[in-house]
Amino acid sequence: MSFLGSGKTSSIFDIHELREDLYQELHTRPFPMLPSPVKVSHLALLNEGHCIEKEYEALAELGKRYSGNPPGDASSCYYQNFGGFEVRWEKHTEFSTYTIITPAGDEEGFDKTALEMVPESWLSSLPGKLVVGVHLLVIDAQNVSTRKEDIKPLFEGQRLIGGYTEDDLATVWTSFRLHSDHFSRVLVHRRNLNPCQSGRLVQRLLEVETYRVMALMALPIAREVSAGVNAMDQELAQINAQISDIQHGEDERQLLKQLTTLAAKVERFHSDTNYRFGATRAYYELVSSRMAYLKRDEVEGVQSIPEFLMRRLTPAMRTCESAHRRLEDLSSRIGRAGELLNTRVDLTLKEQNQGLLASMNQRSEIQLRLQQMVEGMSVAAISFALVGLIRIAVTAIKDGGWVDINLPLTIGLSVPSVIIVVWAVSRHVRKRLTRTTGA
Repeated sequence: MSFLGSGKTSSIFDIHELREDLYQELHTRPFPMLPSPVKVSHLALLNEGHCIEKEYEALAELGKRYSGNPPGDASSCYYQNFGGFEVRWEKHTEFSTYTIITPAGDEEGFDKTALEMVPESWLSSLPGKLVVGVHLLVIDAQNVSTRKEDIKPLFEGQRLIGGYTEDDLATVWTSFRLHSDHFSRVLVHRRNLNPCQSGRLVQRLLEVETYRVMALMALPIAREVSAGVNAMDQELAQINAQISDIQHGEDERQLLKQLTTLAAKVERFHSDTNYRFGATRAYYELVSSRMAYLKRDEVEGVQSIPEFLMRRLTPAMRTCESAHRRLEDLSSRIGRAGELLNTRVDLTLKEQNQGLLASMNQRSEIQLRLQQMVEGMSVAAISFALVGLIRIAVTAIKDGGWVDINLPLTIGLSVPSVIIVVWAVSRHVRKRLTRTTGA
């Protein structure tokens, strides 16, 4: 039995061009290692029309300032430790996140944040609009007070929301509100978290905050869509009521024009909101999966994070889903109304066509009768001309003395014969023309 060495594999098999990227995909965006109490500042900026090269330039400028490596070409993430702090950049579909991590002491609060480790001029140069800003603090529960009364001042007196992690290794506190610095705050009291567990917990909490805000971005759009759907629904109801009262073809054309305009409005709503609603569903699913690590049990009467988010976020998501379903339903009903109106138009056209065919049949019958009358008159005219010729010929024969002919009798006897012959020839020619036309 022989085995192929790893060096021979590429020379034997035809390697797919995406093979290495597919293997590396599972290892992208790893959670950070947090061996000591840390403070974290997390930013999420929407990508509104700017190219990713501007983000590369900003990260390269930071690396140049602190003697760090620049991001790689076409990379979707960048992790760099600059000694006193670490910067983590991740590119998502419609936003980019910047996370600054630096060591902290147990006595520190939110007065000094990790964001102060990077220059303010560099922060102001970042492309995009800030949609999520979080200051997160991880400290040891053994060295500080974990009483609710002592924690509340850190959140400027805001109502606290928190609870234990699923493995009871830490307690998480937040308020899900913006504070005086326009950032939200998260406090983690850790008891027995190792560096890996601390990193995973921080990553999950930051993702919950980011994805819940991104999910809620569809809520104002859903409210706008609902108002628009209400108006369009009433307009459709008026069109449906008028369909049964149609009297003339002009009414049908007018209603069809109104229905076409309404369908165009609905399609515009679809194109403007379809991506947003789809993204919202995906963000909501991510939030739900990230919350699985947090317990639903309350801590000393404090509402737990999963319970709070499910009670507040779920109704918002249902509003978005309802607006999307109403838009889909309105589109379907417009389609059915259009089919009904088109059916009425088709029936009207068929009635008009039947009337036109009946009129054409009547004209054809009249034309046939006129043709027959003309044929009869033609037979009479031709016969009259032929009888005249016969009269001239017989008169010439009699006057020349060649034959003694009774002129009146001869002319009289020739009339029926001439008529019969002319009629027979005319009928023969008509039949021949009819066969030729039919062929």
